[in-house]
Amino acid sequence: MSLKRRRIVVKVGTSTLTNELGKSNLRTMEKLAMVLADVQNRGNEIILVSSGAIAVGAEKMHLPEKPSEMRMKQAAAAVGQCENMFLYDKFFGYYDKTVAQILLTADDIKEEVKKENLANTFGALLEQGIIPIVNENDSVSFNEIESDDKLFGDNDMLSAVVAVLCEADRLIILSDIDGFYDRDPRLYKDAKLISRIDTIDEAVYHLAGGAGSRRGTGGMRTKL
Repeated sequence: MSLKRRRIVVKVGTSTLTNELGKSNLRTMEKLAMVLADVQNRGNEIILVSSGAIAVGAEKMHLPEKPSEMRMKQAAAAVGQCENMFLYDKFFGYYDKTVAQILLTADDIKEEVKKENLANTFGALLEQGIIPIVNENDSVSFNEIESDDKLFGDNDMLSAVVAVLCEADRLIILSDIDGFYDRDPRLYKDAKLISRIDTIDEAVYHLAGGAGSRRGTGGMRTKL
């Protein structure tokens, strides 16, 4: 039986990549690298959209909490992105995989020439069997951290933009929650898992609630 080869975008969030102390969750990152390497070994093309730079950077800088000042957020993003890429390079290297870093701003998607060049870069990397690891370029562009003119909003939306740009067959958004519930399962033990949503309306958005964790910016609403 032949396996259908697919181009797959996988998004992983801050709450999955870090623990409650804000430190990198090494066990999760290594397991993620192993699983994605195995999926690629089956002939698929993998693009990883990864959050976590600001949270990891804040911890590495020994800040008492996640920074609120813009310049400190951007500084934390610069430090954290370096740390994340070091770990990804290390863990994917265990499975003989090469990774590449791509940091995006809104202009890279809005401007047609940049957008075309970006798509070509993704294509070249994937042709060579390299796994692109994508994040917002928060250390350069403040718009995607906090602005009314956000294109991405957070990395859930960024992963969707990348999936369309790269003409992916699948977008898989990983979460520390089993799925979409009719109410918050962390607060209500009788919360029911909804396995499929065909129509996204205000009633569904109401069920989604707000941000998923204090370490991340997303949640079920942005995944919708």
